[in-house]
Amino acid sequence: MTVTFPNTAVLYLRTYKKTPDKMKYVIITPGGTVQYDIPIMKVQKYSLDDIFEKRLLMLIPFYIFSHENSFPEYNSNEQKLEKLKAEYQVILERLDGLEQQGVIGAFDKRTIIELSGDVIKEIAQKYENVQKGVGDIMGGALIETEARRILNKGISETKKETALRMLKRGKMTVEEIAEDSGLSVAEVEQLAELQSV
Repeated sequence: MTVTFPNTAVLYLRTYKKTPDKMKYVIITPGGTVQYDIPIMKVQKYSLDDIFEKRLLMLIPFYIFSHENSFPEYNSNEQKLEKLKAEYQVILERLDGLEQQGVIGAFDKRTIIELSGDVIKEIAQKYENVQKGVGDIMGGALIETEARRILNKGISETKKETALRMLKRGKMTVEEIAEDSGLSVAEVEQLAELQSV
């Protein structure tokens, strides 16, 4: 029987001068030991363009590590912090673009944004301005996602369809229809006018 091992790599979030570019992978089997080199991926070496062009979107939550050494400066310098915030705004815009192109779904985008916010919160604990500035950008992106807009639109359409069916039956008052459908009285009245046209 032949077993094929997948290509493997190790992801380092923090690297130092002594961090190697590869490491040995050793597999001990009853028939002997097998070893081979696997590459070490260093988050700090990937630019935003690299991440998006190579579709390494799983690295986005850890991208903040490439800025970790500059946290003290960002925390005390508003202009430098604004540049970092602008970089994260670009990340959100590029994620939106990938979602609109159908490359990623709303769930994938939301997961990347949530994980990014969690990592920023954890890594920038001692730097309130960094945590709040960049964290607010990522958190704000979650408030109104495309998926939520689609869901809300679907719920609204369902309520209108329910109200229209009740209006057609003609057995309930506008107030009763509003109460049962979850629409306002004004919305039911507007539907009634449209139906009579």
